[in-house]
Amino acid sequence: MTEPLAAITVQGLTVVRGGASVLDGLSLEVPARKITGLLGPSGGGKSTLLRSIVGVQQVAAGQVTVLGEPAGSPALRRRVGYMTQSPSVYADLSVRENLRYFARLYSVPESRCDELIETVSLGSVAGKVVANLSGGQRARVSLATTLLAKPELLVLDEPTVGLDPLLRRDLWDLFHRFVDEGATLLVSSHVMDEADRCDELLLLREGAVIASGTAAALRRQTGAESLEDVFLRLVEAGG
Repeated sequence: MTEPLAAITVQGLTVVRGGASVLDGLSLEVPARKITGLLGPSGGGKSTLLRSIVGVQQVAAGQVTVLGEPAGSPALRRRVGYMTQSPSVYADLSVRENLRYFARLYSVPESRCDELIETVSLGSVAGKVVANLSGGQRARVSLATTLLAKPELLVLDEPTVGLDPLLRRDLWDLFHRFVDEGATLLVSSHVMDEADRCDELLLLREGAVIASGTAAALRRQTGAESLEDVFLRLVEAGG
């Protein structure tokens, strides 16, 4: 089977909460084997879109296709890794115990746990209970569990929040390594300076994509230098 050019296709997606449309007829594509940054202010619909892509969001209308399958299909469970904003690990277990628990669910060998502990730079705290870790460390534990099954698609919701600049740089280096190994990443952020680390960008505001393309192309389009100014000019121009 030929690999699709788009890892994710969203067509006419509508999500309604509290009687209001969070996403209203949204359509977009996420290319395969690239890092696509989903950027925009908090409350703009980024997390709702990501939940729809991984199949855990109730939708009112539209279609979401992920790696050639309907979003949320059982066939995607090992192929898609999803990291939420809040670390989805057990606070009363250690780093290593968390990874071993999730490894058993995925039928992944324990050696993979040790490998990932080093990958996300948690070797010095591997035996510590997660409740006693910093917010950035807990986020990296959550990321490590997401990577256990070596997913083809990684959907990461604000993965670098609370990390110092050095750790942020190291994580982005890691994300690019995953792409070099054949993975696709969709990474949400409200930090505009992270846009330059992405291959493609989707700028989301109030549930609508106001622009897409490379950082360089969006700079040329708007005549702005910083990505924050790019976003502001697009908003002022009405998208």
